[in-house]
Amino acid sequence: MEQVCVFCGSSDGSSPVYLEAARRTGEEIARRGLGLVYGGGKVGLMGAVADAALAAGGEVVGVMPDTLVSKEIGHEGLTKLHVVGSMHERKKLMADLSDGFVALPGGYGTLEEFLEVLSWAQLSMHEKPCALLEVAGYWEPLTALFDRAVAEGFVRPNHRSLVLAGEDPGELLDLMERYRSPAEKKWAAPEDR
Repeated sequence: MEQVCVFCGSSDGSSPVYLEAARRTGEEIARRGLGLVYGGGKVGLMGAVADAALAAGGEVVGVMPDTLVSKEIGHEGLTKLHVVGSMHERKKLMADLSDGFVALPGGYGTLEEFLEVLSWAQLSMHEKPCALLEVAGYWEPLTALFDRAVAEGFVRPNHRSLVLAGEDPGELLDLMERYRSPAEKKWAAPEDR
């Protein structure tokens, strides 16, 4: 793993623990010599993770649609900022540039970005690790929903392992480094069912 994509909020959240988690994540990514790929913003958790990685000597690549750059929320101090035409282009480029994905707390956009790469993993469109950094119980309702989806037969039990989770950025990156995609594929041939 050389490049880690971080999905996270463009706001600070209601508690300082979120900003601290973003900073620790950026620092840890840079400390390991990994590159950070993220949404390109200078605000909220996005700005905090980028600033921390940069301050620790890391390479930080942002990807942002031109409509958001024009609103002056693009980070100007990055190693590289890719300006693209749409959110779809943004997500594709972020995925192409990355060897793994981590979601920090965030809102609808963070959820959408993480769930998309997770569904791509389930469909065997990639074999990259997908991880949630648990901060103050933020992701517990989502992981409970994943467990419910397994219990109700909407997600195969083996595919539950597609989601890694942890509270410490270093330990989570260790899990991502060791990750191996489940052998079971989403779409099996009829004779394999």
